[in-house]
Amino acid sequence: MPALWIGHITVNDVDAYARYAELAGPAIAKHGGHFIARGGRYVQLEGKDRPRNVVAKFDSVEAAEKCYHSLEYQAALNHARGAAERELLIVETTE
Repeated sequence: MPALWIGHITVNDVDAYARYAELAGPAIAKHGGHFIARGGRYVQLEGKDRPRNVVAKFDSVEAAEKCYHSLEYQAALNHARGAAERELLIVETTE
């Protein structure tokens, strides 16, 4: 089943986070993921408001998790640590 990688982010260091985004995109693509939402308008209905929201679609939960643990993504993530507050989850879709 396909899976969605959903991130809710508050960026504290724009330059460092830009470097993360520059590297994360190719890492996600390398593992079969593609973005279906990256920033853009949103409406916060419940929970903690994070002004940046990202959704990538993968072939499976396992593919998304493999991407997260990959050397390429972890190298990108080094730039996000300390540059942002984030929640990230992977959820299987029903389609």
